[in-house]
This record gives sequence, C-alpha cells and structure tokens, in this order.
Amino acid sequence: MKIRSLVMLACTVFSVHASLADDKIKRSDYQRPEAIPAPASNPLTEEKTTLGKTLFFDPRLSRNEGMSCATCHSPDHRWSDGRVVPLGSEELEQPRRTPTVMNSAWLKALMWDGRANSLEAQAVLPITTPHEMNYNMKELVERLGEIKGYRPLFENAYGDTEITTERIAMALATFQRTLVSNTSSFDQWVEGDEDAISSSAQRGFQIFNDEAQCAACHKSWRFTDDSFHDIGLDDPDLGRGKVIPVEVTIMQHAFKTPTLRDLPENGPFMHDGSMTDLEEVIKHYEDGFIQRASLSKEMKPFELSDQQRADLIAFLKTLDGGPLAIEQPELPEE
Repeated sequence: MKIRSLVMLACTVFSVHASLADDKIKRSDYQRPEAIPAPASNPLTEEKTTLGKTLFFDPRLSRNEGMSCATCHSPDHRWSDGRVVPLGSEELEQPRRTPTVMNSAWLKALMWDGRANSLEAQAVLPITTPHEMNYNMKELVERLGEIKGYRPLFENAYGDTEITTERIAMALATFQRTLVSNTSSFDQWVEGDEDAISSSAQRGFQIFNDEAQCAACHKSWRFTDDSFHDIGLDDPDLGRGKVIPVEVTIMQHAFKTPTLRDLPENGPFMHDGSMTDLEEVIKHYEDGFIQRASLSKEMKPFELSDQQRADLIAFLKTLDGGPLAIEQPELPEE
C-alpha cells in the first residue's frame, strides 16, 4: 500500500509539474518583444516621429481639410473611431470597421483585406481613397509646401526641406510604429507576477488556449496570427477574396485576424462592426457561424459554461494596458 501510495503521489507531482511546465511554455509564447522593428529603408528617428505625428493629426491632409488620420484612428477610441462603420469624405459610410493602428509595426499585411504590404504603403491609401480623405498626393505635396511651419519639420527629419510623397508616407509610418500597447496586467503575469491577474482570468487563459482554441488564430504577444480567415459571418463582403484570385476558395470572405490587445469596452467587434458584446463574440465562435466552402478550418464548434465564458472575458480584459499618453501636436502655421 505504501509503495502504491508513493507511486500515486509521484504521478500526481509529475502531473502538476508537467502542467506548470506546459503553462510556462504557453506564457512564454506571449512575451513582449524588447524593441520596435523598422525597415532599414525607414529607420526610427525622433525627428521623423515628430513629423509623422504632426501629419497624422493634421486635417489638411484631406481634400476638404476636415479629416485627419486621427479622425478615424483616435487616441480616445483606442486608435480606432468607435463607430460600427466609419464616416469618410462627404460623410459617406465605409463598408468596414476602422481597425486599430496600435502595434502595427509588426504587421506584414495591412488593412482588413491585406492589400497593403507595409505601413509606408498603407499610409497613402486613406489619403487617396475617394470615400476616405479623398485627396491626391501631388496636390497634398503642393499644399504642405505652402505651409511654412512644415519646412523645419521636414528638414529635421530628412536633412532638407523637400516634401515628397515618399517622405510623407515614411513619416506617417514611423509615427504609427511608435504606437505600442502599454504593459498590461497579463504582461506582468507572463513575467512571473502570479498575483497580477485574478484566478478567473488565469482559468480564462487556459480556456483561451484549450477548450475554446482561440490561440489557433490569436497568437503571439499581439494575439494575432497576421493571417486571414473566414469566420462564418453572414456578410456578403468577400474580404481578402477581392484582392487575390477568386479560385482561392479559402480566402473568400476572409479577413485579417485582429489583435485582442486593448479592446474597446463595448466594441464594435468584427470587421463589419456587427457585435458590441464580448459574450456575443464568444457565442459566435462556439456555434454561431454559417457553414460554407471558404470557412476557416480553425472554426470548430465547442461549448462553454456561463462560468467559462466569464473567465474567458476576465482574461481578455487583462490584455488592456490603458490609453497611450500621447498629446495632440500643435499644427504648423501657414
């Protein structure tokens, strides 16, 4: 009996240690990076960041001078706009929710459908799109060239006062790369502070990785696999399917996996802004999606109890690091 008891105790201890080891491995998958990446062609500099920040908040980048990048990517709305569908030029509604630009330094494909392959390429798109800022870069370069206050900003950033499309895009991209989520209670827990998050949130972390399989798509410290998936929303928008050949079935109705960091309290969520409650989002993944040929292979039904959903939501809330301490710049004078 003693031998049997010792064997059982050893097995129990081994099981606990194995579980803890697995947990440590899972935690390490979510460790924050030490530095912000930037391409060699556009290194991070303080001067370029200052210029990019000024451009980002300047409504003169739009044709009617009424909309800046910050209109849709507002620091007060977690660098989105809080709207189900954003308003663009001439107050025209756009078909997709405004995604956050936080942590975009690590993105390889941008926009919901991935049509931009760099922050530099993405920076120009909202400016030139008719239903957004509705301007063209040639006229914008001319307009900024007439604003005396921009000359020292461009000179500090690039060594001379020349204003070009490329320099505008590089500065905007540089500023956006500096928008990195603050350290959250989850990050503290990942680093070893066992009391940083509640027991409920810790259970939610396990559910996130196990029963709900959220980690299949929401990977890494940014909680995204940077890929595209059809999650079965009842929406005719083809998403990535509009960008690549139609015969690639798996990309029809597929949209970029959004980050789960710094989620707004009441949404909106999903690319179409159709959900405003995290419990509603979770239930969609449980068994609320529609079946079709393009549905992501990661979409597998599961069932959670009310307590498990509450734990999962408690975990998701630990990913909130709070607002970034960024003040709006003083705009250059004519």
